[in-house]
Amino acid sequence: MQAAMELSRHVSADPGEPELDNVLIETPVTGGRGFFRWLGRLLGRICAWLWRSLPWHRWTWKQRIGRSLAWLLALLVLTVGYLAVTAPLSKSLQPMAPPEITLLAADGTPIARNGALTDRPVKVADLPPHVVEAFLAIEDRRFYSHWGIDPRGIARAALSNLTGGSTQGGSTITQQLAKFTFLSSERSLTRKGREMLIAFWLEAWLTKDQILERYLSNAYFGDNTYGIRAASMHYFHRQPEKLTVGQSALLAGLMKAPSRLAPTNNFALSQKRMQVVLGAMADAGYLTAQDARAVATPRLDVRNRSELPTGTYFADWALPQARQIEAAGYAGQTYRTTLDSRLQAAAHRATRQVPPGTQVALVAMRRNGEVVAMVGGRDYTQSPFNRATQARRQPGSTFKLFVYLAALKSGMTPQDTIANTPIETGTYRPQNAGGRYSPTITLEDAFARSSNVAAVRLFQQVGDEAVIETARQLGVSSPLPTGDPSLALGTASMSLMELTAAYAGVAANSFPVAPRAFPAPEAGWFDWLLDGKRSLSTRNHEAMEEMLRATVNRGTGRAAMLRAPNFGKTGTSQENRDALFVGYSGDLVVGVWVGRDDNTPLNGVSGGTVPARIWRDFMRQALGEKALPAAPRAVDPDGPVQPLDVPDLGDIPVGDDNRIRIENGQAVLSTKVDGVPLDLTLDGQGLHVQPSGAAAQTAPRSSVPPDDDSAP
Repeated sequence: MQAAMELSRHVSADPGEPELDNVLIETPVTGGRGFFRWLGRLLGRICAWLWRSLPWHRWTWKQRIGRSLAWLLALLVLTVGYLAVTAPLSKSLQPMAPPEITLLAADGTPIARNGALTDRPVKVADLPPHVVEAFLAIEDRRFYSHWGIDPRGIARAALSNLTGGSTQGGSTITQQLAKFTFLSSERSLTRKGREMLIAFWLEAWLTKDQILERYLSNAYFGDNTYGIRAASMHYFHRQPEKLTVGQSALLAGLMKAPSRLAPTNNFALSQKRMQVVLGAMADAGYLTAQDARAVATPRLDVRNRSELPTGTYFADWALPQARQIEAAGYAGQTYRTTLDSRLQAAAHRATRQVPPGTQVALVAMRRNGEVVAMVGGRDYTQSPFNRATQARRQPGSTFKLFVYLAALKSGMTPQDTIANTPIETGTYRPQNAGGRYSPTITLEDAFARSSNVAAVRLFQQVGDEAVIETARQLGVSSPLPTGDPSLALGTASMSLMELTAAYAGVAANSFPVAPRAFPAPEAGWFDWLLDGKRSLSTRNHEAMEEMLRATVNRGTGRAAMLRAPNFGKTGTSQENRDALFVGYSGDLVVGVWVGRDDNTPLNGVSGGTVPARIWRDFMRQALGEKALPAAPRAVDPDGPVQPLDVPDLGDIPVGDDNRIRIENGQAVLSTKVDGVPLDLTLDGQGLHVQPSGAAAQTAPRSSVPPDDDSAP
């Protein structure tokens, strides 16, 4: 569990973001300066009290210096002793096990086990000189001259960081080996102290070549690949003993951010980093500047390789996040994810109702972004492409959330009115579904009924910049074009995960929400000062929920209605190519998408039909609700009475000689016809008539089929 907690502190929803070990994150603190000024004054007063309490003023300068040095020496001894006890020194000399990750559901059920791509270790003596030189030039030029710690490198990195230059690290290759093989990625002085102590230990017991061989044979090179032999075979299909200068420089450049710089993910960025490495090799004297410029960019030769399949869309999404942290020190770990086995089963049952020839995606998360269920398609074995996280489709009218939020923030209310007449000027002339218009309409009704002309007019009134800024604040990172009024109707594509997380921000009134596959860490007392979260005013949040509720109660989302309060919005893209419903109830926020992979139109499917029913069926199971009773049909008032419509059997007038009893879960009417006792039972097969009592053993039973217009 501790590993999962640590993991969750460093994993973001987007695996494309830079690794946290390689960037300096600065979060502005709003309103916190007064607190820190007060804390500084308090510490100053404590120091002043200590100075007055100790007899410093009666000591000579020699006594002060000598006793201060004694205190510092004692503190140093205690610190080293503590680090020696807590640092895994004995483990640091043991052979390293190939990394493997096991993912567990929230209840501890294993859901995926994935082994990394590894290969046998390398020998420095067998490698071409330029392979070693590439890593030394960019990572640790004085590797063969220091004792595990490079004071000059630390000073250079500190000076660059303090003067506003590029963020640098001063860790040596030995320190990096200590960190990614024996320690966690925790950012603290204690971990840094253990790292230095292990580095000294490694330098004392291993030769420089042995340290370098361990480093090259176990470092993470991105794309689930560990060790330079596995990396060279994966990217170039070549043994490391035959790597060219360009190939060596490209692999060495991956050390800064393996996942982000992997050439299979971002070749242009890895090529740019390779040029930095070649420049460093020239500065170190390994190459001439002319030779460095002449090195050609190597071609990739990535071939198919067998991997242990994960088998679920959720596991495929979670494993890269786990690998990112596992590369920083969690080799061979088991992680408990946020996936709820019960809710995952409910998601599979609910999504079975999609029409033939269509695909479906569902993602369910807590308000804090913890994903508890995910369906990325009809059948993972037929198509592992995850339509919940990888597909980018038009959100349709679900995007109107951002338009109406921008309007609320500008001072408007749900009761304000806007024109709902056809737009007959300009080049963009959207139409309302079904051709339904009115002179004016309130914002609440326009949102609930999903009026397109009202949304476009509102978009033009508040401005595209305000709408885009609202979407960005809620966590939408997909491109959103400016100056395009069709954006109000959701023509900019995004993933279902991204859209659902934005709705989660509204549900929690704390945004942006980052979807996560691992439990969120418990927030500390002052985390709210540093998390960078925003929130809506109470008035605007209540108004937005009022409109989301109206959509379900009397608008386009009526098919999603639950017994519990629920909020949501339907969405249908142009020509019914995408159908969506996104909403929340209780602590769950759920998004559903239905469409076709070839982007052809859906026949008669809109956001208020199949997606809304999938959402409803999933939420009923998730919240423990039973299916609502079918509403009586007004066209057939004489139809049979449904049992759930009757609170008490004694309320039904049945006459003096008649009685009703419950038998096998069905209502049975006992009566007499010409003195013959009969039992009348109505079920889904029709009306059954049979003699009462002993006569029922021999008398034949007749069946009357139900009327076609009767309630189900």
